[in-house]
Amino acid sequence: MNSFKTIGIIGGMGPMATYDLGMKILDNTVSTCDQDNVPLLIDCNTRIADRTKAILCGGADPVPELKKSAKRLEEAGADAIVISCNTAHYFYDSICEDIDIPVIHMPRETAKQLAEKGVKKAGILATDGTCKAGIYGKALEEAGIEALYPSEENQKAIMSLIYNHVKAGLMDFSDVDIEGIVSEIQKKGAEILILGCTELPIVFDSIGGATLPAIDPTVVLARAAVSFAGAPLKE
Repeated sequence: MNSFKTIGIIGGMGPMATYDLGMKILDNTVSTCDQDNVPLLIDCNTRIADRTKAILCGGADPVPELKKSAKRLEEAGADAIVISCNTAHYFYDSICEDIDIPVIHMPRETAKQLAEKGVKKAGILATDGTCKAGIYGKALEEAGIEALYPSEENQKAIMSLIYNHVKAGLMDFSDVDIEGIVSEIQKKGAEILILGCTELPIVFDSIGGATLPAIDPTVVLARAAVSFAGAPLKE
């Protein structure tokens, strides 16, 4: 039996992104047998209300269900929690209130890694809620990095990719000018893209990437989880 710590995933936001995070934890662990892998507990809580609607439009509050998921995972034996949704980090402090185990903060981990690489300007592709709440903007500012955002028109296209495509299970992205979105933010000075919604790495993997380098915060989070658990990381 391994001695690795157990990682709990608050999921359901959306379900595809939840299992994408789980797979990235597996993919970033050095393993030759079942016992070499990190123990995972996944609470795919599809009762959690839409985070962007809650932040921007007075929609249903996601905090009660987020807190329930965190408590369930703690009681089930998780030693730390990760959240498979960027926008949900707006409610990070509330999620932490009633539990005694750490919650790894995906935007801060991402900003830290970019700062270590010497990045000065990063383009943020994310939900309206994540962008307008400054979830990545604040983390980047603390790390000394300037945050850049798409135009209003291109932001609508990003929201379509997230909600009308991946969350809806429609994986044909030919109706969205993804390269145009990337080109616009590159002209603003972005050195790298932050794929700041857990649906967006799925999009960019599907199209084979873009002309501008991109960082997948889900991978950053997965690697942070593997390190916390004490398992060996793949290079």
